[in-house]
Amino acid sequence: MDFIVPLLVAFLTSFIFIKLCKPIAIKHGLVDTPNARKLHLGSVPLVGGVAVFVGVAISSVIYLPMTQSFLTYLFSAAFIVLVGVIDDYKDLPVKARIFAQITVGCLMVFVADLHIADMGDLIAIGNIELGVFGYLFTVFAVVGAINAYNMVDGIDGLVGMLSIIAFTTLAILLGMSNSQWFLLPMFFVSATLAYLMFNLQWPKNKLEKIFMGDAGSMLIGFTIVWLLVVAFKGDAQVLKPATALWIVAVPLMDMAAIMIRRVRKGQSPFKPDRDHLHHIFMRAGFSSKQTLFFISCIATALTTVGIILEKCNTPEWFTLSLFMLLFLAYTFAINHIWRLLTLFRKILR
Repeated sequence: MDFIVPLLVAFLTSFIFIKLCKPIAIKHGLVDTPNARKLHLGSVPLVGGVAVFVGVAISSVIYLPMTQSFLTYLFSAAFIVLVGVIDDYKDLPVKARIFAQITVGCLMVFVADLHIADMGDLIAIGNIELGVFGYLFTVFAVVGAINAYNMVDGIDGLVGMLSIIAFTTLAILLGMSNSQWFLLPMFFVSATLAYLMFNLQWPKNKLEKIFMGDAGSMLIGFTIVWLLVVAFKGDAQVLKPATALWIVAVPLMDMAAIMIRRVRKGQSPFKPDRDHLHHIFMRAGFSSKQTLFFISCIATALTTVGIILEKCNTPEWFTLSLFMLLFLAYTFAINHIWRLLTLFRKILR
C-alpha cells in the first residue's frame, strides 16, 4: 500500500495540469478542429498527452531513483512529447516525425543501454541471438510501437484504455520481479485516468472535453516499448519477446493490417484514412462508447491469453505461431468485413 500516495500525486498533478492548461491551449490554438476524418464537435484542446507526461514526470522525480537509464528515459520522453506538441500544432511531415522517433530509439539503445538482445526460441532451435542487429531491431520496434498507438487514437478513450491495459499488465509483471521500474507504468495508469475523466467527460458533462493529441499517443507507444525491453532484459526476465506481441496486439495488428492494405493500393503506409478497427465498428452501427467497450474487451482478452501462455511456459514458437494465425485471421476479416457482416446478417435471419 506504500504506492497509494505516489499514485495520487500522479493523478492529481495530471488533473490540475489539465485544468490550468486548457485555457492556454485554446488561446494559442493548440486545439483539434473537425474535418473530413475528425467528426467531433467544436475545437478540442490537445493537452491530454502533456498532462499525462507532467503527472508521470513529477511523480517519478519524487519517488523513483534517478539512475542514468531513468534520466535518459525522462529526457527521451520529454523530447517525443515536445515533437508531438509541435505536430499537434503545425502537422509535421512524416519524415520529421520518423526522424524524432528514431532519435529517441537511439537514445534508448546507445545511452540507456536498453536493446532487444535475442528473440527467444521462436523456431524451436534455441535462442535467436541478434548481436549488433539487436540495436537496429530495437529502434525499429520503437518506431513501430509509437506509430501503432498514434494510429489507434481515433475515438474518445481508446488510446487511454489500451494504454491502461498494457501498463497494468507491465506493472504486475515488473512488480513480481521487484523491478525498480514497477512504479512507472502505475504512474501512467493514474495520470491517464485523470485524462480519461476529461476525455470521456465523467462525471457526465461535468468536465470539458480534451484530447490526448499526438504528444500523448507517441509518449505512450514509446514508454510501452521501453518497459517491454526492460521486461525482456537480464536474469530477472519477466517476459518473453513472443508474449509482448499479445500485450500490444490490438494497436499492432490494426497498424500492420492498415499499412499492408495501403501499400497494396499503392498509397503511403502513413496516409490517414477511416479504415481502422474503431471506424469499422462505428460504420457497422456501434456507438463510440460501445466501440470503446468492445475493443477494450478484445485487448484485455488477448493480453490475458498472452500472459497465460507465458505463465504456462508455452514454447515460444507456439506462442508466436498462434499470434500469427490470429493476425492472418484479423487481416482477412478486416479486408472482407462488409461481406462477412452481410453473411452474418443473413444467417441471423
